[in-house]
Amino acid sequence: MSRLLRAGAIMAAGTMASRVTGFLRTAVLAAAIGTAALGDAYNVAYTIPLILFELLIGGVLSSVIVPMVVRARHHDPDGGTVYEQRLMTFAILLLGVAAVVSVLLAPLIVDLYTDDWTGAKREAAITLARFILPQIAFFGIGALAGAILNTRDRFAAPMWAPVLNNLVMIVVGLVYLVVSGAGSSVEAATPSDLALLGIGTTAGIVVQCLALVISLHRAGFRFRPRFGVRGVGLGEMGRTAAWTFAYVGIMQFGFWVTTKLATGAGDRVSGAGNSAYAYAYQLFQLPYGVIAVSVITAMLPRMSRSVADGQLGQVREEFASGVRLVCSMIIPAGLLLMVLGPAVAVLIFGHGNMTISNAVYIGNVLQIFGLALVPFSIFQLLLRVFYSFGDTRTPAFLAAGNVAVNALLSLVSYLVLPDRYIVMGLACSYTVSYMTGAGFAWVRASRKVGGLDGRRVAGALTRMYLVALPAAGLALAVLWGGERWAGLTTFSSLVILAAGGGLGMLLYFVVAHRARIPEVGSLVGLVAGRVGR
Repeated sequence: MSRLLRAGAIMAAGTMASRVTGFLRTAVLAAAIGTAALGDAYNVAYTIPLILFELLIGGVLSSVIVPMVVRARHHDPDGGTVYEQRLMTFAILLLGVAAVVSVLLAPLIVDLYTDDWTGAKREAAITLARFILPQIAFFGIGALAGAILNTRDRFAAPMWAPVLNNLVMIVVGLVYLVVSGAGSSVEAATPSDLALLGIGTTAGIVVQCLALVISLHRAGFRFRPRFGVRGVGLGEMGRTAAWTFAYVGIMQFGFWVTTKLATGAGDRVSGAGNSAYAYAYQLFQLPYGVIAVSVITAMLPRMSRSVADGQLGQVREEFASGVRLVCSMIIPAGLLLMVLGPAVAVLIFGHGNMTISNAVYIGNVLQIFGLALVPFSIFQLLLRVFYSFGDTRTPAFLAAGNVAVNALLSLVSYLVLPDRYIVMGLACSYTVSYMTGAGFAWVRASRKVGGLDGRRVAGALTRMYLVALPAAGLALAVLWGGERWAGLTTFSSLVILAAGGGLGMLLYFVVAHRARIPEVGSLVGLVAGRVGR
């Protein structure tokens, strides 16, 4: 576990910087455009290229491309150099064409993800989408460069590069606040306002992509266009990736259902629609991105090498260590989000054109997402077990089950719940779907590798939950006291988070260390060693 811990620590530092600046970016944008019509239009336009990227290449990066690049580096006489060059050439051509086509089809794509938008709101979303959609190419090239870096055990750059994107977007949001008189009004937003938001968003991804390409060059990769598809392994990739595309398509269908329902809820109650869901989801992803993604990224190449060498015992040990390490931090983070969600949201979003009540609503949605943090993280870890075997079929079936549960419960929430609680119901549906999905995925993965050390993992996670309860209790007491003392304002939220969140995590570390939870002891030892230097 020490190798995994060291690699995870390197990536976690970059991811933390990325997520913190991402927090600031989100706060600045929310202050600039709010969560009403303009905020919803921007968030739909911003999300579309991410969806298309996942459909085109994002889904196959970790499931197909990383294991194939690892094999090429091990078995090809040139160490996989030509293979990587052909792969990069193919990706540039595919993503370039996709970016052009998507810009031309922007009105149709926006209509697909919105609920009968008309007038200024629809036109703003289409204009923003046309400015933002070209980033598909840069996003994909940067992601492929990051994947190749990971196969070379170069983890820092992919985690630090998003910081540059966030900084660009922070500047864009601040400039909008200064120069635009439209505020959060979609009707008052001028073409110049929309161009600033749209072009600025794409510029951030361009800078991020350039940073990754430069890092890949420094790692020894030399790009030479190779247009022949022979040697790319399109046959094998196609057979393997077909199920991955099915997986991504199924997941994006689920996202489409959620987006349609959330935008419909936003049309009924201002501030309680797609933007509230999107912002809460971004905050929910912070602990997962900082903790779990770092470990997952380090795990996959190692498990792929173990599978290639026929060492299933090493796969089991790598997975069990990863789950325990991730959950040692994810469990207290999830409980604290469930308690402190409103304070987090008010501190980040309670500024500019965002009202405190709308910020509190985002926090309420975030509290429900906090329940999903552990099952979602375990589900993502389990998928990497299948991907290390080159098995993309099983994740596709698991995704189908996930989406079926999520879509059904989301539709029930939309039809049954009062308008203001619909988005909360969508978050609850998401949580239940990953709880059931993680259970099914565990059973299938356990059969594949001959057991996942389930009793030991379950025992460790139970102890972590018990140890985290005092921290959650302390945070809850601080939240109640802060609300009675001053209500939820920006300043009181800062105090609540510093006292409840900071002291809560400190209490967790102390109790966990005394309870001899080895994963927490390893983290404490690593930090102490760094400080001691």
